[in-house]
Parts: sequence; C-alpha cells; structure tokens
Amino acid sequence: MRKKKHEIRIIRKAKSSHQLQHHGGSWKLAYADFVTALMAFFLLLWLLTARPSKKLQTVAQYFIPTLSFLQKEVKEKDDFANPGMIWVERGEEIFNLIEGPKNISCASCHNSSNLSLANAATKYPKIDKKEKYLVNLEQKINLCRKNKMDVKSFELESKPLLSLSTYVSYLSRGKAMNVSIDGEAKKYFLRGKELYFRRIGQMNLACNQCHDEQAGSFLRSEKISQGHINGFPAYLMRWDNIASAHKRFQFCNNQARAEPLDIGHIDYNALQLYIAWRGNSLLIESPSVRR
Repeated sequence: MRKKKHEIRIIRKAKSSHQLQHHGGSWKLAYADFVTALMAFFLLLWLLTARPSKKLQTVAQYFIPTLSFLQKEVKEKDDFANPGMIWVERGEEIFNLIEGPKNISCASCHNSSNLSLANAATKYPKIDKKEKYLVNLEQKINLCRKNKMDVKSFELESKPLLSLSTYVSYLSRGKAMNVSIDGEAKKYFLRGKELYFRRIGQMNLACNQCHDEQAGSFLRSEKISQGHINGFPAYLMRWDNIASAHKRFQFCNNQARAEPLDIGHIDYNALQLYIAWRGNSLLIESPSVRR
C-alpha cells in the first residue's frame, strides 16, 4: 500500500501590539524618574549640610510662597519689626544736621510752621519750577542741597540720600498719592505710558504683562503685584536694603534681559510719573517691605 506523504505545516503566530508593549521601553522611563528623584534627594541633603541658615531660609521660601508673603506683611505692619525704620531714623538725623557755609539744615527751612513736608512725597515726580524738567523726590533733595544749602549733592542711590528720601516719605505716610500730569508734565506722562506698554529685552516683556495681566499670580515665591510704587523707597528683602523706585525698575529690566537705564534717567522719571498716577489716591506706605 502506498504511504501518504506527511505535509509540513508552518504556523506563524503574530503577537498583538498589546503583547509587544510589555517588552518595550516603559521600564526605562520609570528608571529615569527614580534616578531623578534620587538626585534631587541627594541635592537636598547637600543643601542642608553645606549652606548657612540664611540660604536655607531662602530655599524654604522658594517652596512655600505663602511663608515669604506672610513674613513681609508682618514686618511692614509693625514699625518695630520693619527694618526700613532704621533708615527713617538715619534720615531724620541728616534732616536735622547743620552743615555747609550757610550753617543750616533741611529742618531750618522745613519745619512744622514753615514749608511743612507732610504731603511732599504725595506729589512726586513733578516739574521743578526752576529747572523746568521732571524730577523725583531724590533729585529734588539734591537740588535743595545744592541751591539752598550750598552743599554737595548726594550720590544717587547712596545711603544718605535714600535715608533722607525715606524719612521725607515717612512724613507723608497715610496721605493719598496725588501726582499731577497737567501742563509740562503731560509729555512725560505720555512717555511713561509708552514705556509701560513697550516690550523690551530678550524676554520680549512689557510692564503691563506682569503687573496688569498676571497681577495676583505667583512667580516662584513672589506674588506679582499691580506695580504700584506708593511704598517706595521700600526695604527689599532680596537685597536687605532700602531701594528707590528706579532701582526696582532696573531689576525689572534685568529680569526681562533688557539693558537697564541709569538711576535718575529721565525715562525712569517718566515711567515713575505714569505708575504714580495709576496709584493716585493710594496711601503712602513708605518704608514698605517688599520681596
């Protein structure tokens, strides 16, 4: 009898895409996450052992935004805890210091009965009648020293000048901002408004994008403000120092990766006028405490 040949059958079993996923690269992602977490853990250990307590506090504020905000509020509301009050006291000493060939002080002209400065800070920047251009409070102090007292002007952003401007602003604390944009000030106001909305720097940012569109949001540990300057000169915790509005403008320019202007620049005065006008009716808070 004739034998039948056995047929050779080849059966191919195709694996489904679901089965292939179990042998893919998902484990690599999990491993990468583990390594990243481990690296962050060792970085934290290094920070805890290698950094002074002041640096550690800064790191903590980065992760807990509300802590920084609450610390600022407490310091600002309590004059005893407010570090800016040291500058007020120093400014009062300079205000009463007799100097120069005329043997006079700021207090010789400005006292409770004559040319009181109780509302002075509410009106700056403003047009100086003699110089015919816009000046801020620090520049006006220097003009008075030069023209009235016949003594040397202070360097802008110097400790004596900031102390004196902080003291004068403190005399107006609780009074409403009331800058004027009429007459000659109008052109500076328009220039300041233009600068406020102009995009600058490598970041292509304008003041209004942060202080109008993102006001109230958090940028790292800092709550974005509406950009009002009724608290300046202010004590800035990041610098442990009093700073003028112009110094804060420079910081913002640097953050936008733009070239900052010199302190006292006429464009900064124009921007200060526009921002002060936006805050008209707000009460003077100087020396406030800011991040």
